[in-house]
Amino acid sequence: MKKVIVACGGAIATSTVAANKIRELAKKENIPVEVVQCRVSELDSKKEGVDLIVTTAKVRKDYGVPVVHGVAFVSGINIEGTENKILDILKQ
Repeated sequence: MKKVIVACGGAIATSTVAANKIRELAKKENIPVEVVQCRVSELDSKKEGVDLIVTTAKVRKDYGVPVVHGVAFVSGINIEGTENKILDILKQ
């Protein structure tokens, strides 16, 4: 099972949208996945054992885990490119 953290800047609304899209994508591709939501400020304490971090806020820090900017799930712009990046990581 792959573990994904979806993080947003403050509120939970944008991470919920992205988390649901990632769950749908993983299901469609038959990838078992656990998706956890949090705030960007909580990433350091929650990154243990995580395969991927998807953020809806700008993040420059290196967490030692692949990070994909997931604002496409909220904006609707370049969703396919974002999905492909996520799938490339989850299929490893």
